[in-house]
Amino acid sequence: MRAEGLPFEPVTIGPLTLRNRFIKSGANEAMCLDGRPTAALVKHHRDLARGGVGMTTVAYMAVAPEGRTLPNQIWIRPGILPDLLALTSAVHAEGAAISAQITHGGSFVTGMKVKGRTISASSGFNPAGMLKGNLLQRAMTEADMERVTAEFVAAAQLARDAGFDAVELHMGHGYLLNQFISPLSNKREDQYGGSAENRVRFPARVLAAVKRAVGASTAVLAKINVADGTRRGAQVEDGIVTARALQAAGADMLVLSGGRNVESTWFMFGSRMNRQEMAKVLKQQGERLMAFAMQAAASREPDIQFREMYFLEYSRKIRAAVDLPLAYLGGIKSLANAEQAVAEGFDCVVLARALLHDPALVNKFHRGEVVQSGCDNCNGCVAYIYHPAGTRCVMNPPNDPDLNKIPASAAE
Repeated sequence: MRAEGLPFEPVTIGPLTLRNRFIKSGANEAMCLDGRPTAALVKHHRDLARGGVGMTTVAYMAVAPEGRTLPNQIWIRPGILPDLLALTSAVHAEGAAISAQITHGGSFVTGMKVKGRTISASSGFNPAGMLKGNLLQRAMTEADMERVTAEFVAAAQLARDAGFDAVELHMGHGYLLNQFISPLSNKREDQYGGSAENRVRFPARVLAAVKRAVGASTAVLAKINVADGTRRGAQVEDGIVTARALQAAGADMLVLSGGRNVESTWFMFGSRMNRQEMAKVLKQQGERLMAFAMQAAASREPDIQFREMYFLEYSRKIRAAVDLPLAYLGGIKSLANAEQAVAEGFDCVVLARALLHDPALVNKFHRGEVVQSGCDNCNGCVAYIYHPAGTRCVMNPPNDPDLNKIPASAAE
């Protein structure tokens, strides 16, 4: 029986209307070469669009070369415009919208050496940079903030020109803008530090600038943490302050996530990382030191069991505090989960692992073929952001590595 109802109805987000409320989350695809999209990335997002999502999100496109976390990650610049156009055209041909997740890693640079100190909210030792020699970080000055804001604006304008329907500013998970929001990173004593209102001041300024530049034609989203998942980190009350500030700055929708890449990946995914698969892939790529570090980190993770909709209690509090559209993310495994999220007032539902397992899941939900994802949340897919063929579900056949060697604009 064909499924009908709220998740399959169109939704308007700023200047953008989606055919339904299912969004593929920005999750690092590793389908890029020398900082440009590849044919593998085109296939990945075309398959998701063909599979029924209302919008798919291209993950982690850095606004500056030193803003990358891994050396091959996409860096948005005019020279890759043909590749970006090939990507957006493929998605549009399947009837879906496409969002560009734009970000800056700040001090979270794990895969390459940055000249000088990495930038962050505060100065000091940089644990995320140890493996590649980025041992120290420096606090951003006003001049740095002006420059980074301009980089975000330029990236958003290029994304608009490349045919992206939305831009999503990544303000979660420990990247640069989150390094201001989170007390785990922000130790400043000026107007950008201290209270939650002060800590969100610079990220809100960036969003307002992007909104002024592209907001008439392009939806402006932000991905934020509902909480950091650690005792000393941001709590849901901080998330409410962040959401209110971004609403005032003009955000068209917030994507509600959680957790930090270094301190609480288990909170982000709602379950323990698959350190065995991670170590296997890293050793294959010659990254033995990183593999050892990943295995060592496993001993510090709490032994938690995955549960569906694991961010719901946090997200409900933010939903009650703001009026702008919100997208629920975190443990959507079934059609019933999606229906519940929309019924509770969330405008969209955001999935990553379930759609990596089956890019056609939304169409299958709609046709009544399945009501539950076959993803078992093993998190093995996360390891493949370090694989030359790109990320994949470990229950599916391997990706074709040759597709990740062809620029998107050269794909047939």
